[in-house]
Amino acid sequence: MDRQRARELLEKVRAGALDIDEAIAELAGLETFDLGFARIDHHRPLRRGMPEVVFGEGKSPEQVERIVAHLVEREGPVLVTRLAPAVGETLAAAHPAGRWDPVSRTFLVPARDGARERREGLLVVCAGTADLPVAEEAAVTAEAFGLVPDRLFDVGVAGVHRLLEQRDRLDRARVVIAVAGMEGALASVVTGLVRVPVIGVPTSVGYGVAEGGRAALAAMLASCAGGLTVVNIDNGFGAACAARAILDLADGRIP
Repeated sequence: MDRQRARELLEKVRAGALDIDEAIAELAGLETFDLGFARIDHHRPLRRGMPEVVFGEGKSPEQVERIVAHLVEREGPVLVTRLAPAVGETLAAAHPAGRWDPVSRTFLVPARDGARERREGLLVVCAGTADLPVAEEAAVTAEAFGLVPDRLFDVGVAGVHRLLEQRDRLDRARVVIAVAGMEGALASVVTGLVRVPVIGVPTSVGYGVAEGGRAALAAMLASCAGGLTVVNIDNGFGAACAARAILDLADGRIP
């Protein structure tokens, strides 16, 4: 249950369309639910404005399926990240309403009332094709959170004219996620071009001294373009969470 659903519930009580005991019963479902190996946090959408997301890596296929099956019974959305292909395909077969994306390794079941909120303003910029898994994780997570991300891919600094040709899309954005491996320069370039918040996501793509994304991470942290915010290596999910919070604040949705 998110804040909008909670407001609708209370409005029904005030209007006499819903009995107080029925409302209490529904609110009681906001507590955690114990599956034995996982405690599902149903209060998170109301508390944080974003639903609980399942990190698939490290969990058995059976554990992932039981968690997803429980969450699907609720209003949704249900998002699972970092899935092995076999598990993603199994979830897709078991839940036809969901979408398995092998590039981002995500499985998303949209909210049943998915038309309630679809906000634009997020631009996901990606340096190279090898960075797509992380960029798509950010984009799919944003979709799960009610955003409509604009995707601008393969515009890294090895051919910076490709980015500059899309200047109008940069100017329309309200927040930008910049995903890049190697030396991670794209995030600094984008930050130097726009007035809106930029969230840099270093990826583990690169040769030798790129050190699995550490070079890109260090470069983004040391950026001379003031205001660049940086998340962990390959953390497209975390970048989308930050972008959603920024837009919520800008739109006056945080009390």
